[in-house]
Amino acid sequence: MSDLPPLPAGTVVTVGTFDGVHRGHRAVLAEVVARARAAGRASVLVTFEPHPLAVLRPEQAPGRLTTAAERKAALAETDLDYLVVLRFDRELANLEPEAFVRTVLLDRCRMAELVVGHDHGFGRGRQGDLDTLRRLGSRLGFGVDVVGPVAGPEGRTMSSSGIRAAVLAADFAAAARDLGRPYRVSGVVQRGDRRGTSIGVPTVNVAPPEGKLLPPDGVYAVRIEWGGGVAGGMMNQGTRPTIGDGRRWLEAHLFDFEGDLYGREIRIEWVAPLRAIRRFDSLAALQEQLERDRAAARAALHGAETSNRVSAR
Repeated sequence: MSDLPPLPAGTVVTVGTFDGVHRGHRAVLAEVVARARAAGRASVLVTFEPHPLAVLRPEQAPGRLTTAAERKAALAETDLDYLVVLRFDRELANLEPEAFVRTVLLDRCRMAELVVGHDHGFGRGRQGDLDTLRRLGSRLGFGVDVVGPVAGPEGRTMSSSGIRAAVLAADFAAAARDLGRPYRVSGVVQRGDRRGTSIGVPTVNVAPPEGKLLPPDGVYAVRIEWGGGVAGGMMNQGTRPTIGDGRRWLEAHLFDFEGDLYGREIRIEWVAPLRAIRRFDSLAALQEQLERDRAAARAALHGAETSNRVSAR
């Protein structure tokens, strides 16, 4: 990382992976920003790339709610002054808590105050718990503040793991409640084999980003956004067994849209599951099913829009 610019009053810092930038994360960030502004300081988030578990225990690394680019975009919507992204490797992982505080937070980020979540831990083996931080703060001259857990509507504590469970259960309403926004994926439209066009259902094709958490493969009602436009649609997530294509794609058909999105970045929002992927005996049978999927997807999209309007009142 490069050093921050001169900041005579110092900074208020928080540290973490912040995967998802969910409502619990935003409560921590809001506290950081509020304290920084009150003291005339800069607000800073120090985070890591890749996810620490992807380096330390790859077999246990969770699917990511936000890719690096998606996380950065979500953080850009907050009032943070600075985002510091550290390359996470074995050398960084082996730093003792005090060494991390001294070399990264104090020397390079000019930290005057540290704000963390209630379950925060960092440093080698996550030895840097809250008691450790308070002792270091007392000795090294920085304040430590803890933001308590943020509860959802059912009293559950907001957490990235809880949102992952909701996504894996295709419970997109629950995921959106805790995220504070719909669950989405971004990607660049790639040229396919135009089989969809040949059967009257043209599609846009996106390769799933590496490491991104996806719901179970299947057919979904979706909403697609791109620069200057938005459309509802239906999407096949996974393989295409009827035509013998074993590659995994996000293949979406946009409703009421005519145009070319090849090479454009789009954002796909999962709205509702429709059915599992299955092999059809003929393209005619597949076409008949796609018409049923189209009707089901339009109904799901209409239901979601109605529910959103009611919730906004």
